[in-house]
Order: sequence, then C-alpha cells, then structure tokens
Amino acid sequence: MMDLHQLYVFTKVVEHRSFSKAAEVIFLSQSTVSSHIQTLEKQLNVHLFDRVGRENILTPSGERLYQWALKILLLKDQALLDINNGMTEFRGIIRMSASSVPGQFLVPKMVKKFRNAYPQAMFHINQSPSKIVAEKVLNGSVDLGVLGEKYENEKLQYIPLLKEKLMLITASNHRLKGPVNIRTMLDYPFVMRSSDSGTNSIIERFLKRNNITKDQVNITSYTDCLQSLIQFVKEDIGISIISEIAAKEYSKSKLIKIHEIEDFNEERYFYLVFNKMKTQSIISKMFIEEIAYQKTS
Repeated sequence: MMDLHQLYVFTKVVEHRSFSKAAEVIFLSQSTVSSHIQTLEKQLNVHLFDRVGRENILTPSGERLYQWALKILLLKDQALLDINNGMTEFRGIIRMSASSVPGQFLVPKMVKKFRNAYPQAMFHINQSPSKIVAEKVLNGSVDLGVLGEKYENEKLQYIPLLKEKLMLITASNHRLKGPVNIRTMLDYPFVMRSSDSGTNSIIERFLKRNNITKDQVNITSYTDCLQSLIQFVKEDIGISIISEIAAKEYSKSKLIKIHEIEDFNEERYFYLVFNKMKTQSIISKMFIEEIAYQKTS
C-alpha cells in the first residue's frame, strides 16, 4: 500500500527531474528517495521514470500517477486545515518566479503580508525575465509567477497587481533636463533590458509606434539584471528606460535622475500568474485567493 510520504517524494522528483535535487529539497538522502520510488513502482507494478541523459522523464504511467498524487496531497492538506481549524498553524512551500522589478519591490511586501496571516508558510523564489517566468509557470517548475507583461496562453490566468508606467533614467550629472523627446534620446548611448523582459517589449512597441528601428538606437549593452543596469546608467555608460517604481526608488539616493518621456503614455500592469491546469497545493491556493480578494475588496 503506497503511503502519502511516498507520493510526496514522487512529486518532488517529478518537479525537479532529478533524484538528487529532490533529495536536497526535502532533506532526504538520495538513496532514500530512490528507495521510495522503487517501492512505489513495485506496489503499482509499473515503471514511473525513464532515464534520458541526466534527466528522469515520466513514463505515461508516471504522468497519470503524478496528477493523482497532486490531488491526493491537496485533499490531505484540506483535511488537516479543516480538522485543525488553526489557519495560522498551516504550513507549506510556495514556489515562485518573479521578474526583476516586482521581485525586488512587490514580492517582499506580498510575502510579508501573507506570512503575517500564515507564519509557517515558506517561499522559494527565483528571479527571471518576464518571458521565462511565464514559461516556468506553464511547465510547472514553479507554482506562481509575478511579471510585468502578459504572455497569452489558454492555460495561464493573470491577476493584475499594480499599474505603473516607464521612465527615462540618466546619470545624476547628465545634461538632459525635463521631459525628453524620443528623437532626442537617440543622440545618447542606451542600455537595454534583455529581450525576454516585459520592459523591453514595451520599449520595442513604443519605438515601432514612432517609426524607429532598434538599429537607430545606440545600444551599448543588454542586461538581465536591474541592479547592473542602474550601475551602467550611474557611471554614465548610457541612458535607459525602466519601471517608474524602480526609478523613483533609486532616485531617492541620488544615484540617478529620472525624466518623463514625451508622448509615452503607455501604462502597464504587474501580474500574478498561475497555471489553471495545475493542481495547486492548499497553501498556494490560499495565496492566490488572498491576492484576488485584495484586488476585489
């Protein structure tokens, strides 16, 4: 008879595609993890994984068991929550991926507020460009994402978190003053976000609307990292366009100057995104519901 712990171990191997990585995450030895999987396979009389290169790929039987395991473990969590009736004692892990700006300025506040209500909740958070965040949510390697651009897919559901705009930033001693015209910006070296970032997508749309190609922009460098971009601008290697939230935060310390951009009225949202087809853990569902409630109340 398979037990809940074996199913839990199995789901972690699936999600990390590795016995060793799963063992590290759930604080077991790799041999113990392997033993649990072998026991499951003997009990069910099926192979659950095929070894392909360095990865363990689910067999069709493994895929079916994974979906059942998620449902069974969710039901267990719901039962414990109902029986204990102690919401603040509920514990669990939320795996989240966030793009740079919300990861730095929104997610910490979201985590703090949720942990005030559920202090046993634990978050595993990684930072990626917006497009990669959406891909991670789609492939199930994370439970939730927070990003600054919508990537349409029938499996993805978005909850808007915050509306903002983009602003031009320059070194604190830069000669540019006041609102800046897009054509004026072409006279200066430019630091660009990576092609997978939500900010980059908005900038490209703005350039296209003004009949400007990327070749006309004097791009000195691309970067995935917001902190690196700020340092490039601070050292006057180039000017750049970034989130208003980040720009105002960094300008407080006089690291950079911020400027409005003429005729650049496009606003954007930051979103919480999740996969509607994925069975969420009870703690992830509670987090989603908490965010959705805050937006409607």
